[in-house]
Amino acid sequence: MMAASDSEVHHPDGRVELTPESRARARQSPLFNEDLAPVPVKYRDWSTYNYAALWISMAHCIPTYMMASGLIDAGMDWKEALFTILLGNVIVLVPILLNSHPGTKYGIPFPVFARAAFGTFGSNLPALMRALVACGWFGIQAWIGGEAVQTLFASIIPGWGAMLGGGFLGHTTTEWLSFMLFWGMNIAIIYKGMNLLRLVENWAAPFVLVMTAALVAWAYDAADGMGPLLAQKSRFDDFASFWKVFVPSLTGMVGFWATLSLNMPDFTRFGRSQREQVVGQTVALPTTMFVFAAMGVFITSATTVIYGQPIWDPIKLVAKFDSPIVVAISMFTVVVATLSVNIAANVVSPANDFANAFPKFISFKSGGLITGILGIVMQPWRLLADPSGYIFTWLVGYSGGLGSIGGVLIADYWIVRRTRLTLEDLYVTTGEYRYRAGWNPAAVAAMLIGCALAWGGLLWPPLRPLYDYGWFVGFGAAFLIYVALMRLFPGPARKQ
Repeated sequence: MMAASDSEVHHPDGRVELTPESRARARQSPLFNEDLAPVPVKYRDWSTYNYAALWISMAHCIPTYMMASGLIDAGMDWKEALFTILLGNVIVLVPILLNSHPGTKYGIPFPVFARAAFGTFGSNLPALMRALVACGWFGIQAWIGGEAVQTLFASIIPGWGAMLGGGFLGHTTTEWLSFMLFWGMNIAIIYKGMNLLRLVENWAAPFVLVMTAALVAWAYDAADGMGPLLAQKSRFDDFASFWKVFVPSLTGMVGFWATLSLNMPDFTRFGRSQREQVVGQTVALPTTMFVFAAMGVFITSATTVIYGQPIWDPIKLVAKFDSPIVVAISMFTVVVATLSVNIAANVVSPANDFANAFPKFISFKSGGLITGILGIVMQPWRLLADPSGYIFTWLVGYSGGLGSIGGVLIADYWIVRRTRLTLEDLYVTTGEYRYRAGWNPAAVAAMLIGCALAWGGLLWPPLRPLYDYGWFVGFGAAFLIYVALMRLFPGPARKQ
């Protein structure tokens, strides 16, 4: 039997939605728009398969395929590299599931969930931090997708590479054209909405897995085995030297999905039940990341025998094939894989985040367009130029900031509020989450202190070990400080 209050309907399975009257009141608020509104229970229809397919599709991307390369270059053998990848994804699954719960229970996206901890206006601070990281990721994936489109056209159009001239910034005009074509495909799908996204994820997941397995079979046959990379030993003489590389590497692996550990409510708000989203995510995330990274190791090892050198980039590998049909099918697979991960992981969240900043002026669609433009401005071709810099600077660097946000969100929802939110008040300016002029000082202070500790090693060498543990330091410090501040000063923090 459903239980109803003046503003909420509580369903027997624990999910909550607004009453029609409450929704009508919230609609008049400057904090409300239909894209950010709680999803009515009758429209929450994502199943276990939908969440598994979402993660399988997001994990089947070229950065995952190449993930072990930076670790092996740093001195690990293939087993140490894959263990680091697996452990990192098991760790990050915990905050992912903890932050998924409010999405399923209340039907709310990430920036609205952040209003509970940071305040109705303060939520823009963590939301826009998350959005800027996503814009960088969007650019990286769009550039990779553009490379796949370029290779596809080159396989079917003679002289395609030089057809439109030398270009600029070290890339030909056709490379820039391919990049913009792929960029446009991302924006077009976003403009069609979340239902199309779900369809893309559902069929992309098995398709990409089957095609990559076929590439593994080809590599094994062509190399008459798996090649010398699997016999390569670790370059670390003792545990201490291994630990110095392992710690920042593990932090980088956690950082890879630290973005999604915050904004999974953007997807779980459509969930049919807590059980289905938990099972789908738990089964798919760590296993797929491990298996796909392992496929990258095995195929690259075989290329050492086939071509005389390891080729980590699958686009460069496929470009060596003689058959235009094989190249075309392979590049289509890369385009599908990159498109599915880019939209799900790097457009949905910032689209909602930008909409949260100006709900009456920015919609989900226009937020997606802003994401795409900023993704270009952040020059992804430079981020991808150095694999070691990609892991040890880009991933480790931002993980500390996102870990600090995650620490506050999880502490607020699970410790301070015991999973109880007042749904209508998340959308009005005068409710429980107004705090001080829409900002919760405790949340902002805890997040900033967590960021300072996580990033302090960049400025002060004695704190460098804290930077290597960036996500863990930021998360732990922000979590503990927030709980302490909310218990010491509950009145000022919640003052209306």
